[in-house]
Amino acid sequence: MAGDVTAAELAGLDASTDPVTLLNVIEQLLARVASLEEALGRALDENNRLKGEQGRPGGLKKKKRVDQSSERERREQPKAWHKSAKLPEIVIDRVVECMLDPATLPVDAKLKDHVTMTVQDLVLRTDNVLFRCERWYAESTGKTYQAPLPSGYEGEFGPGLKALAVTLAYSGNMGQAPIRQLFTSVGVLVSKGYVAGLLANTDGFTAEAQALGEAGLGCDSYAHIDVTPTKVAGVEHECHVLGNTAFVYYHTDLFRDRQAALRTLQLGAENTFQVNDAAWTFLSLGAPLAARTRSMLETVSADRVFTKAAWYHWLDTALPGLGPQQRQRVSDAAAVGAYHAQTAVPIVDTLVCDDAPTFKGVTDDLQLCWVHEGRHYKKLTPALSLHRAVLDTFLTDFWVYYRRLLAYQAAPTSALTATLATDFDTLFSRKTGYADLDERIAKTKAKRHPLLRVLDKPYLPLTNNPAELAARRRVRKRDVSFGARSAAGIHAWDVFHTLIGTAHLLGVNVLHYFYDRFSRAGRLPALADLIRQRAVQAAVVLPVAA
Repeated sequence: MAGDVTAAELAGLDASTDPVTLLNVIEQLLARVASLEEALGRALDENNRLKGEQGRPGGLKKKKRVDQSSERERREQPKAWHKSAKLPEIVIDRVVECMLDPATLPVDAKLKDHVTMTVQDLVLRTDNVLFRCERWYAESTGKTYQAPLPSGYEGEFGPGLKALAVTLAYSGNMGQAPIRQLFTSVGVLVSKGYVAGLLANTDGFTAEAQALGEAGLGCDSYAHIDVTPTKVAGVEHECHVLGNTAFVYYHTDLFRDRQAALRTLQLGAENTFQVNDAAWTFLSLGAPLAARTRSMLETVSADRVFTKAAWYHWLDTALPGLGPQQRQRVSDAAAVGAYHAQTAVPIVDTLVCDDAPTFKGVTDDLQLCWVHEGRHYKKLTPALSLHRAVLDTFLTDFWVYYRRLLAYQAAPTSALTATLATDFDTLFSRKTGYADLDERIAKTKAKRHPLLRVLDKPYLPLTNNPAELAARRRVRKRDVSFGARSAAGIHAWDVFHTLIGTAHLLGVNVLHYFYDRFSRAGRLPALADLIRQRAVQAAVVLPVAA
């Protein structure tokens, strides 16, 4: 009896009602009482506020947050903590000899040995340079020739300051005001406007971010994707995070719908529309189209590519009576078709994601995140101890099965494939007697195919954690700066987060990277080249079920 119990159902209860049903009714009534108490409390507080009075002291307390994390359960066993040795990794910049005055020692004292102590410190100071540039004059040409500044020195500030500012803002999550305050505290005279302009300037970086995205998409046949809100000039936008083992790419869009996901997969390129085989495959997943709609779509050549304006003009002309839902469905299908036909960026074969409808049908295959699936069970909050025990038992079995999938990835076999598929059906066909849990178990079983793609493709990750962790970088930036103030500002957020996120994955020092780019030293290779090198080095045979 999942869901809210009705008055008719209550009236039908009597002494002959089985205990399992009664326990579920009690569970539902307790949940309803708690919900009504919370709603009544809010209403009373609002009523008192309207009368100019204060609300209840208890009403100011936040509702206790339920821990939905599954980190403890999904780990096979706790990892023992060992303090790592730092000394071998410390680069010595200078050596200072510490000596005693012989006059303070006994007359028979002799030098025995030395004791070394390594101390790490940081010096933050100005490096203000006065450049004296030669100027030569030639009478033969009537021209003056001036010696140029060293590469990377343009304007009033050098590459070191620029690299540190960008690193503090986008890797250290410092706001513009604290960055300026830090600089002025050590003697740098810099204006608010310059700092703001520097952090929004992506000259030279946009192309590298785009190139690493293309290289990253070609590195693996799958990609993670996740979405988190971002405000731009006070308007709610959506930051889409795309990546795999080699890269992470940020794309902020006004929407989080299927077409926005397709724009992200195309690294921000505008959608085009094409009614081809891929579009028809997408349309076959839902309810049948109306005969007239299908016949009109069949008149469109599969090779014809529409721009956004041209596509919607065609819809207005050819199918003027199409309802909003069907119009969206047909447009999504055509956008999916164009994505699979384009050659500008590599096409992702499998998306690793949560079960949001936005991502369904975009790629040929899906691998759903097991952590997200487990989170649904963590949201259940049974009031009865019997139901809590049943839930705990099922969650234990859930994560035991998950760890078996992890073990399968390391050594897949056809026999193990069949066993795990059968055990999935057994586990998610279980009837516990706790109605809300049974309903949730049935929903998981309905996702059997996208949850078990790993049985056919053992290289696929079982979780979407990389995308979620990458999304946290945007969340932390959002906490500090609230939101970008302009389109140029959010573009800078996307570009610099893309570069920093990818640099971390590749083991590149972010500060050194930005200094290399601002100084135009060219000592560090392009991130796209590092991604391609990594792909070559990791070119091993993917595990296939034997």
